[in-house]
Amino acid sequence: MSDIIMHFVTPPIPYFIDNGKHTFLPGERHVSRNSINVFDIIIVTKGKLFIGENDNEWMISKDEAIILRPDAYHFGTAACEEETAITWIHFQTFGAWDEMKSISDCYDNQIALFEKHKQQAYLNHCEVNSIFIPKKFKLSSQSMNDLTPFYSLDKDPRSLRNWRKQTAFQTFMQNINHDSAHSINSTAIHLAEKIELFIRQNYTTKITNSVLKAEFNYHPNYLAKCMLLVYGVTPIDYLLQYRIEQAKRLLFQTDWSIARIADELGFSTPAYFSSVFTNKQGSSPANFRKKRISDF
Repeated sequence: MSDIIMHFVTPPIPYFIDNGKHTFLPGERHVSRNSINVFDIIIVTKGKLFIGENDNEWMISKDEAIILRPDAYHFGTAACEEETAITWIHFQTFGAWDEMKSISDCYDNQIALFEKHKQQAYLNHCEVNSIFIPKKFKLSSQSMNDLTPFYSLDKDPRSLRNWRKQTAFQTFMQNINHDSAHSINSTAIHLAEKIELFIRQNYTTKITNSVLKAEFNYHPNYLAKCMLLVYGVTPIDYLLQYRIEQAKRLLFQTDWSIARIADELGFSTPAYFSSVFTNKQGSSPANFRKKRISDF
């Protein structure tokens, strides 16, 4: 049960809603709730909490946390044996998410989840990526320290408090995501991130599987496997997607010719650029530009 992984697609990033503290006395248990419509992170700062969600049950010890789903039934499975203190954080996301039994299942489901994301999220471009967080996890000392601002900020005016709590929440989520990456196929994640950054910095040049092999000293098949696991696309597919996103910006923001845009973005010929663009966008570069101009 500890292998269960929460898989979020971003952007948009998960956003903060509310937080608080609660102390259970010996003999008390967590309340029963059904479909509270927000994700609930419960962090135990003292004692042990016994909690269930649908058909699963957990014991959460000091400095451990669990993420409860917004669409599930939550309940205390047993009374606390000692005084138990918790911090809770409610958050939500507008992007796609899922809960899988293992990281392998997350990877297998990633492309389908990306497609779901395209249907329900208002942001749909090549920058989407995955956040993998174990459902139950141990917090590092850094992550525990990240909780401090949530309470010191309660003294701020409301106009500032909500902004600063959102920032504190993003830092907290970023750190637990970083901690989780070290235990979830970190080699593949780090290599995929290096490939993605290399493509972004060099997309106007000629990038082939041979170039990537020479740059990273890995067989192209392994590089493709890492990118598929983390981003749901191969390096060459990511390169084309990124070039198309840059092309859309240039078509909208400049009056450059199609040939110049193709050359600036590293396409071998204007015809190849038009073919790739039409295949990805459903319209030619010229028609895309015309429609954008007519919309305004």
